[in-house]
Amino acid sequence: MVLFSDWSYGGGVPQSKSENRSARPRTESEGSDWPAYGHDDGGSRYSPLNEINRDNVKNLRPVWTYRTGDVADGSRTAETSQFEATPIMVDGTLYLSTPFNRVIALDPEMGAERWSYDPKIDLSVPYAEGLTCRGVSTWLDRKRAAGEACRRRIFVATNDGRLIALDAATGKTCADFGKEGQVALTRGVGQFQPGEYHFTSPPAIVGSLVVVGSTVDDALRVDAPSGVVRAFDARTGALRWSWNPIPRERTDPAWKTWKDDSASRTGAANVWSVISVDAERDLVFLPTSCPSPDFYGGERRGNNLYSDSVVALRASTGKLIWYFQVVHHDIWDYDVPAQPVLVNLRRRGREIPAVAVATKMGHVFLLERETGKPLLPVEERPVPQGAAPGEELSPTQPFPVLLPPLGPETLTPEDAWGITEADRQWCRERIKSLRSEGIFTPPSLQGSVVYPGNIGGVAWGGVSIDPARSILIANTNRFPFIITLIPRDRYAAEKKAHPNADITPQTGTPYAMRREILRTRSGVLCNPPPWGTLAAVDLTSGRVRWQVPLGTVPRLAQVPGSSEWGSPNLGGSVVTAGGLVFIAAAMDQYLRAFDIETGKELWKSALPAGGQATPMTYRGKDGKQYVVIAAGGHGRLGTKLGDYVIAFALP
Repeated sequence: MVLFSDWSYGGGVPQSKSENRSARPRTESEGSDWPAYGHDDGGSRYSPLNEINRDNVKNLRPVWTYRTGDVADGSRTAETSQFEATPIMVDGTLYLSTPFNRVIALDPEMGAERWSYDPKIDLSVPYAEGLTCRGVSTWLDRKRAAGEACRRRIFVATNDGRLIALDAATGKTCADFGKEGQVALTRGVGQFQPGEYHFTSPPAIVGSLVVVGSTVDDALRVDAPSGVVRAFDARTGALRWSWNPIPRERTDPAWKTWKDDSASRTGAANVWSVISVDAERDLVFLPTSCPSPDFYGGERRGNNLYSDSVVALRASTGKLIWYFQVVHHDIWDYDVPAQPVLVNLRRRGREIPAVAVATKMGHVFLLERETGKPLLPVEERPVPQGAAPGEELSPTQPFPVLLPPLGPETLTPEDAWGITEADRQWCRERIKSLRSEGIFTPPSLQGSVVYPGNIGGVAWGGVSIDPARSILIANTNRFPFIITLIPRDRYAAEKKAHPNADITPQTGTPYAMRREILRTRSGVLCNPPPWGTLAAVDLTSGRVRWQVPLGTVPRLAQVPGSSEWGSPNLGGSVVTAGGLVFIAAAMDQYLRAFDIETGKELWKSALPAGGQATPMTYRGKDGKQYVVIAAGGHGRLGTKLGDYVIAFALP
């Protein structure tokens, strides 16, 4: 589904593959790394570096550019590319993955390629999330001597369902891992259509285990592929344990939350986002998703544990330790979309290990890390009822009490917005014709508003946390969808009448589903701006310290006031000890720096393509701090496509 192609810059595909690169001379000074997708295993995205700070960030400039050559506009591939990767930096080398799952090693000070590895995935397959790979992971085998092959390994999980181990020094496969360096991840998950089951996130590393979730296509059918989570031996590739978010044994206490034994025939609830690790406590934290199909649950009545939850497993065994469900009986595609973030909070003079969970609804839950119990009050509130015939809703849903939502939770006819009065009137009448009763309005035959939208709220970009200031940074979206259930006997006609619409079959249920953005005939959203924001939440007091519009919509740039409207955005933020928040994500192709204390924009630099990725930062051997982002655009958001990796530093 292309969301906003008419709002952004043109989507031209660049032709050249390489550019001149420049940087300061290298020295032997030790660098500061970014060893995991979220900087640390708990996903804080916080860097202690402060060479770049609020006083001098205005002087930041590009110092090198690398081009991968891997970009697709859909003309020669089944899907467009989404360059969402965050590089990692370890042992003096930068490692990243492209949308084609190619793994590349770069010199971090100059951007020169050291090696690349191509798994040669089939680009003609219609992968559910497009051509996407958010990153790689690394593991050091301390049983091997320095200089020995595959002592440090780079792991990538591919779109076509392989877990691959590479020698970090050379890019060659580690022959002792699986079969010639690869493990097939498609075994034992049931039957699936091409592209229905694939992998987009970097694996988690804990001890000598590699832990992987999966991506399962939404809303296709009841009996979707399994969302099983698996741990493999990092040396041999042997399967060490597996755990399914949907119980497969009647003895599991969660079985009773699936009425009529529906757990036995339901799939998904998969972990498509990033897993967090607490190695000291031998725990991994899984963000699970919606069970199949997404928008009708009459074939899976009950609360459907352990879907839509944060789940803590014993990392060494896969044993369930605790869970916290953020949505009961999800029929909105309200997956837990982002990496749960591990943070230590100060409460009454003592330090409490916590997990911060941000949701598509714009909620933030703070949980005790060892038990999963809420650290701040959570209450079950009544939610709208009266769903489609055959559906059985949960009467309540969990809401955080003290931490405020990061955006509005309702959209009424009186809220209708438009650039012109005609637009406003059109939106007002359209909202009147739909069910719109808040974030848990059930999908209906009439058509229901899902707001702030099932992209999020908080999307896969997640949140970052400054532990010194106890501030959580979140970028959010506010664009509403209309979800309409289509009786089975009308599905074929609806699909034929609207061949380009987002219509999915939900096979095995009485209803197909149609999803569309709630916007005017001219393409402008019907909800009042800002449509994208950046917010700072004080985790000590529970209040929002500031919230500002994030980015602009290029198509509307000439409209008075549009600089305050924000932009739909995909990607995440990074915070540093220099008092800065770095983020791109918006549709206008800028990397920005904000003051973490005030939300004031201090700097921005234009990118050559959409920055729908999360930046990272490190110190090179030359002693300089670098900020790096992938700028490759996003085919589904409609931003300009590209293949750029760009590094910024001070002069």
